[in-house]
Amino acid sequence: MSQVYADRRARLRARCAASGPAAALVSRPANVRYLTGACPPGAVLLLGAGTGAGTGTGTGTATDAGTDVLLCPRTPTGDPVEGRADESLRLTVLPPSAADPAVTAAELARKAGADTLAVEERHLSVTRYRAIGDAAPQLRLADLGTAVEQERLVKDEEEITCLRIAAEITDQALGELLESILVGRTERHLALELERRLVDHGADGPAFPTSVATGPHSGRGRHRPSDRRVEEGDFLSVCLGANYRGYRCEIGRTFVIGTTPADWQIELYDLVFAAQRAAREALTPGAAYSDVDRAARQILDAAGYGDGLAPSLGHGVGLEIEEDPQLSPSAMGKLDACVPVTVEPGVHLPGRGGVRIDDTLVVRQEADGGPELLTITTKELLAL
Repeated sequence: MSQVYADRRARLRARCAASGPAAALVSRPANVRYLTGACPPGAVLLLGAGTGAGTGTGTGTATDAGTDVLLCPRTPTGDPVEGRADESLRLTVLPPSAADPAVTAAELARKAGADTLAVEERHLSVTRYRAIGDAAPQLRLADLGTAVEQERLVKDEEEITCLRIAAEITDQALGELLESILVGRTERHLALELERRLVDHGADGPAFPTSVATGPHSGRGRHRPSDRRVEEGDFLSVCLGANYRGYRCEIGRTFVIGTTPADWQIELYDLVFAAQRAAREALTPGAAYSDVDRAARQILDAAGYGDGLAPSLGHGVGLEIEEDPQLSPSAMGKLDACVPVTVEPGVHLPGRGGVRIDDTLVVRQEADGGPELLTITTKELLAL
């Protein structure tokens, strides 16, 4: 895996060299992890201007601009790099009395002879940005922008394998819950049980706070579980996901509790299902982000539910549960193959409840079978 991370850093160095900066400071945790294999708490990555990635695995300091250095504070356990995959990366462990790792990185870049330092401006506080500038006034600060996020868009097969395993874990946890007695249990209790089951099946933890919504709460996006108890005839909406080796997936399903669904429940479910299917079928390389959103939105809008739709139909997933691309009416750009996204239309009727159906898929070429569905729990309207 070390070569994978070295190659990612080399691509980012090439981007920086094309625009002029001599060194780059990466501070967003997900971006640090993408480029190094792990992100100890508080760690930053200093990317040199040269082509070398440094040698050795112990602690050290940067002495030239061609060395990539992971700087992190020493943790109370004294082991800040547990799980770090890239053994070729140079590591600097800072003592408790040291300055902010980002400030230390700027000082190292200056000492190594860099004249420009690209930083992730939108992920830095004003205070931190000023501290970096004050520590190395000779450096010109440039904006790295979304360079790392753009590199992260298309996943390699190792990343997709992690997402696939995360989805399998999520499907297992949800499937077990559906086999248990639900009536009388609270939303909060069910959410906690789902998160426990995720860990039992091998997840590092939940990908995001699990949402369980019953009755009039059902169909809401990211509903925060309450003490409301499940009742006969309720819609039950569940949204959860596993975090496996840092990669996160998402699934959302809606069921009816304990009885044959009412006509209005069947009609609403079929409508949302049709919208979700249309969007899934639109996931092809080269499709505009906005066109995928439109495929689902026009079906729900024609039925009179357009005003209640979320601003975005779905989003990318990976090291973060919500990352680029955004599938929304105003989104600019087109899909590439090997980009994992969610498709999650929903309708909520105030006072009655509603339906959400959410899947994680990977965009694939038609010759490869079209979009790969990672979350495979049935989308049939079950009465539990």
